[in-house]
Amino acid sequence: MAVRALRGATTVDNDDVDEVKKRAGELLEGLLERNDLGADDLISIFFTTTSDISSVAPAAGIRALGYTDVPLLCVGEMPTDGGLARCIRLMAHVETDRPRSAMRHVFLRGAVVLRPDLVDEDSPGGQSKDTTP
Repeated sequence: MAVRALRGATTVDNDDVDEVKKRAGELLEGLLERNDLGADDLISIFFTTTSDISSVAPAAGIRALGYTDVPLLCVGEMPTDGGLARCIRLMAHVETDRPRSAMRHVFLRGAVVLRPDLVDEDSPGGQSKDTTP
């Protein structure tokens, strides 16, 4: 079994505890669903948030979904000129037999601009396109 890294991002409309937790949960659930993974496949997850998100750590939303034994880490995203506002990013490390080329990253809501090359144009809210050869 290989260790693979999956990337994803989403945005929030407001720095609100409930919204941050909900969007973080949607992001993780979408990533797992699109890659046919479950909780037992997760090794660890790193989250970053832009400095305009401070109401709650995204990990709180993940814990609320029941992922209590997965190591989670939240840090601040490096500020850049023209960077995307109110953005939550993640990198999840997973165990899988799938090749790297079959992994599907997920970019939702306003974060679709970060990797438009990975987003299906006709998917509502943004979803990763299947990059399986």
